[in-house]
Amino acid sequence: MTTPTKTIPAPLESMDDNHPPLSRAAPYILVVDDEPDIRHLVQEILEDEGYEVAVAENGEAARRAHRERRPDLILLDIWMPDLDGITLLKEWSEEGLTLPVIMMSGHGTVETAVEATRLGAYDFIEKPLSLAKLLLTIEHALETDKLQRENLGLRRQTAIIDEPLGRSDVMNNLREQIRRVAQHDSWVLFNGEPGCGTNVAARYLHTLSPRAERPLIEVNVASLSQENSARELFGYESEGKVHYGLLEQANGGSLLLYDIAEMDPDTQLRLHSALAAKSFLRVGGEQPVQLHVRIIATNHGNLEERVTQGQFRKDLFFQLNVVPIEVPPLRAHREDVPELLTYFSNYYIDQQSLPYHHFSLSAQNRLRNYGWPGNTRELINLVQRLLIISAAEEITVKDVDRALGNLQSLAPATTTSNMPINTELPLRDAREQFEKQYLEQLLRSHEGNVSKVAQLAGLERTHLYRKLRTLGIDPKNI
Repeated sequence: MTTPTKTIPAPLESMDDNHPPLSRAAPYILVVDDEPDIRHLVQEILEDEGYEVAVAENGEAARRAHRERRPDLILLDIWMPDLDGITLLKEWSEEGLTLPVIMMSGHGTVETAVEATRLGAYDFIEKPLSLAKLLLTIEHALETDKLQRENLGLRRQTAIIDEPLGRSDVMNNLREQIRRVAQHDSWVLFNGEPGCGTNVAARYLHTLSPRAERPLIEVNVASLSQENSARELFGYESEGKVHYGLLEQANGGSLLLYDIAEMDPDTQLRLHSALAAKSFLRVGGEQPVQLHVRIIATNHGNLEERVTQGQFRKDLFFQLNVVPIEVPPLRAHREDVPELLTYFSNYYIDQQSLPYHHFSLSAQNRLRNYGWPGNTRELINLVQRLLIISAAEEITVKDVDRALGNLQSLAPATTTSNMPINTELPLRDAREQFEKQYLEQLLRSHEGNVSKVAQLAGLERTHLYRKLRTLGIDPKNI
């Protein structure tokens, strides 16, 4: 029988049976090997290193373990009596494997190593195992996987904001509240107007939490199609193959659901059942999968009103609303506007090589007193626009007024709108009337350009299209 060589690092030489308690956020590793001595020794070593470990004695057991819970990393022996590791790796690759696999073999060949790499294996380690090399390879594989996910997330962002910005009391209080909540594992619901930075606040909470080293999977609920939302969130099983959903991709970390109010009723029911049972079924699956994630949700409307109107499940609302956090609109901390102008100007100048400009004191003052209907997102777009179109180094009040255009008359901080308000209507009908007038005026001002209107209104484009259909507005006829 082949056993690991005794090249154990010093910290591992004095192992005892009292393993430290495992955090649910610890990376979860599946060890697949038909030799019991190797299997259990590797399990013991990895648990001493703080990992959560499951073992499988053959290929079929590995299939079951892989199906029951998505690992963060797999140690996979090649030669096993029932099913070889290369065949297993090929199966998982065809299912869209997105996790690192380290192959192990005592009788490997160059051809085998090349084939394993072609199928997506991270590395190939020969037996007898050097545990020092094994631990280092695992560490590097997990770090590489983390960096790949982070890079994918950064490519989806338009600006890098690590935390809610501003030195006002309002923003200091928000950051302090998030810091306190982050240390607990409760589910959190961020409420705020579109564009005010609920997504930034949610990411900030994850980075401060014990799950910070684990995945943060972000989902724009409005972009999920009703037909496929359950498959995307919960995964599915087809013809004996497992396709992991977003809940399992977030294993040990956090799942961030943007604009939760846009979730379709069937998916609301599935999510409620999963949160209540702390487990779920993949679409087409029969075995329950344990829930190992923290749920963070954001909402941009009056979710309680939608519950009252029967548009959102009451039981799901109470599940998500364990810790509600309000993210203030920009007009509630207008003293931070000069700091935000400087921050985003520097970002676009440094990161996107836009020409250097600075805002005059009078221009800053004008923007401090603007109503910001699109909140921080509108400010970011305005800064970028002014850096591109301004001819002089200093951005003046005239430049600001020209860039704001008709929006200045829509929502200034110190004036009232000229739009008539019918106080005889119920609140819901009056709000729809205002939204219809508001969006029609924006569309007219920008010649029906929906993308532009979405930016200025602080709405996701898919959400805006949905809103336009609800209000009976056809951009082509504006």
